Amino acid sequence: MHNFVIEKLNTKENKMNFTTQNTLAEIVKSDFRTARVFENHNLDFCCKGNRALAEACIEQKLDANEILSEVTSVCTEKDSEKDSASWKTEELVNHILNTHHVYVKRMLPVILAHSQKVSEVHGKNHAEVKEIAEIFERIHNELSSHLMKEERMLFPIILQLSEMEKNNSKMEVSPFGSIQNPIDVMEREHVEAGEGFYKIRELSNNYNPPEDACTTYKILYQELNEFEQDLHTHIHLENNILFPKAVELEKKLMGNQN
Repeated sequence: MHNFVIEKLNTKENKMNFTTQNTLAEIVKSDFRTARVFENHNLDFCCKGNRALAEACIEQKLDANEILSEVTSVCTEKDSEKDSASWKTEELVNHILNTHHVYVKRMLPVILAHSQKVSEVHGKNHAEVKEIAEIFERIHNELSSHLMKEERMLFPIILQLSEMEKNNSKMEVSPFGSIQNPIDVMEREHVEAGEGFYKIRELSNNYNPPEDACTTYKILYQELNEFEQDLHTHIHLENNILFPKAVELEKKLMGNQN
């Protein structure tokens, strides 16, 4: 099994000062993350991407300045996890939930739809996109279940341990026997997701679309690339920081028993 490398997500600041006179295609080309803003507002950046943002917004009865503000916000997102190793347990949990879980939940259906569309349109000439769509559908289903297990089972237990430490409480009997048991399950699922993306990266030639790729095809590869990078950071925060903290907390509380 390939041991994929956990990488730090390095999000580059967008250096272009967009205006409402920039075309949708120009904006997406400069920073593909803006595609999700346009999709959220039904602004066609693909077939009608040569329209200025102002013109497109008039057609959809949208405030162009508000859309521009959303675009600017997306382009200036930064990596806020520099000092995460020193964060308290509850800070880590809340950050993972509010940053990475929110991102995954937002992007899973978007990428799934794009992968299926590209598979249907281009699968005849590019068989690899069919396999990519199949792999991502599996990742979509597995990660959806994975997040639910973390949010409903593991994270509440970790937060409970943190609260017990604050109150200098005794360790109660866990339904897992040890918190290491559900952690082991989560880490195995992390490996499976990572392996899936390693295969997708291989099939997509490191996310380099062919010359005949349409805009959706190109956006799909960019979205997959970003998703994989976010996944690496997400897994790093859990495997290397949060989970070891939880295991140490449990050991400490077990030692507090009289």
